[in-house]
Amino acid sequence: MTKPRLLLIHAFSLPETARYHVRPFTGAKEKVLMNFAQIERLLADVDWDLHPGAAATHGDWPVEKREEFLSVGLNRLPIVREACEGRRYDAVVLLGGGDPGFAEATEIACRHGVPVTSNAHAQMHIAAMLGSRFSIIDISEAHNMRMADLVVQYRRRERCASIRNIDFPLPRPPYDQPHSVQAEKEKHERGEPSAMLEAAVAAALASIEEDGAEVLIIGCSAAFWLCEPLAARLRALGWEVPVLEGYRCAIEMAKLLVNLRLTASALAFPADNVVRKRVRKFA
Repeated sequence: MTKPRLLLIHAFSLPETARYHVRPFTGAKEKVLMNFAQIERLLADVDWDLHPGAAATHGDWPVEKREEFLSVGLNRLPIVREACEGRRYDAVVLLGGGDPGFAEATEIACRHGVPVTSNAHAQMHIAAMLGSRFSIIDISEAHNMRMADLVVQYRRRERCASIRNIDFPLPRPPYDQPHSVQAEKEKHERGEPSAMLEAAVAAALASIEEDGAEVLIIGCSAAFWLCEPLAARLRALGWEVPVLEGYRCAIEMAKLLVNLRLTASALAFPADNVVRKRVRKFA
């Protein structure tokens, strides 16, 4: 049986000379894909390629603001179009916690019968399967607003209990490395205490005890490393609660759609010359 063929696409690529980094941008795909050790087993039954992402045009730092998400989303649409037109892949997985370009990429891919998945979209839909309400643990006020936009866009307002900011932004101007998400990840990997992990635990407890969340979502891909240590800390405190990170959710969602032989509805993403027309009504 032929393995499904997946193309994973990073949101953007920075030059090696860039001052701000959250991951390598060159090298083997296993090196460039963040947290590969945690998701390696999910990729064992597929053939996969990793695109490093289009060259960033917004600046030499990771994205947090709406303007930056718009820029990188637009930049990676040609990558999606080329992948679909080349018919090399059964599904496309858009990496990046804020889902830049997801709806537009889905519109492109739908014409070719190729399913597209993305991080926050997959997380929210899987969260809705696991509990009645979810909370998002996120990194900064600006990134919170992007996630809030996605909650509305994906029609999950009634299922989202809260979005909590733990205030560990991405390495970018004007933030220095000691307070950034990347620096905290490196501390954790060295076995040192991480203030970011402690903040995530506090936010998770508040989400559960005060907001009524039954599932937790990590909002930013650079913070996905929190998934396992956060879940472990919560279990130790007596809370058996799912903690979802986007790479795993989006990859598994892509595999599911390929196996079901499904892609986005052509009613939601119509072609240019539709046979049947309809009236859109809003209750």
